[in-house]
Amino acid sequence: MTSFTIDFRKANAIVAEIARYKQFTGSLESKVEEAAPENAEFSFQTVGERLKAERERRGWTMDDIATRTRIPIRHLESLEKSNFSKIPGTTYALGFARSYARAMEMDEAKLGIDLRAELAEAGQSSYPKPSQNYEPADPSSVPSKMLAWTAAAIGVLVFAGYIIFRSFSIGAADEPVETPALVQQSAATPPATIADASAPVADATGEVVITATGVVWIKIYDADKKRLFESEMKAGDKYTVPPEANGPMIVTGRPALLNITVAGKAVAPLGTEERTIADVGVSAKALAARVTAPAAGTTESAPTR
Repeated sequence: MTSFTIDFRKANAIVAEIARYKQFTGSLESKVEEAAPENAEFSFQTVGERLKAERERRGWTMDDIATRTRIPIRHLESLEKSNFSKIPGTTYALGFARSYARAMEMDEAKLGIDLRAELAEAGQSSYPKPSQNYEPADPSSVPSKMLAWTAAAIGVLVFAGYIIFRSFSIGAADEPVETPALVQQSAATPPATIADASAPVADATGEVVITATGVVWIKIYDADKKRLFESEMKAGDKYTVPPEANGPMIVTGRPALLNITVAGKAVAPLGTEERTIADVGVSAKALAARVTAPAAGTTESAPTR
């Protein structure tokens, strides 16, 4: 039968080392837990989460933010959740975020930059990050010299054809053409006055009223970038520009949905497409330079054949 002896001194030393190791790891875990709350602010990675965290820190509700910014609660919730598909467009998302940040005295410029990057990552931005379709170092991806020369020759032929076409067009333009004349009216009916499309609004000091014909978000601000009005308007909503405002201007993503009058007279639309406009003057003086809208009952003109 095999016999063995136990060295109790070595065993006690091993037990002591294990106890010291457990004590060290326990203190390390407690330090990590204590430091975690200090770094909690870095866990918010999206703009929406940062806005929500600041709102909850202040003890504000969604109704409080909606009252201060005049932004619908559904858009505020979509912004906090980064659900940009529920917001009308990129321009609206950026405008809502800046108004939200301004209401809570946050750095709206930095949040705007971060939101643009976030929209680009989500594929929602009008300026997506450029992508590279092939590796330049790959020889199979580089066009051959023959293909490059062929493309250059085609370009020269196209340019020569354009020059020849232009020469024939200029020669045809030298031929006399008939002058357009007004459509003759009945002798019993007096001729109606034709509206002058280039005539400015007569009253450059009248009241400026902006009327929405559909759902559209607008922001009015003065020359000092001070906000005068910002809201999502519905069909029939009206806003009167303060006559004492210093150089009032407008930014909107749907200018075609706005009718503007000066002293009751319609002016030309600010835009005919759903394309964002900004820094467009809406004072009576600025709008006086724009053409008037065509009046009903004016006589059209047609060329005489």
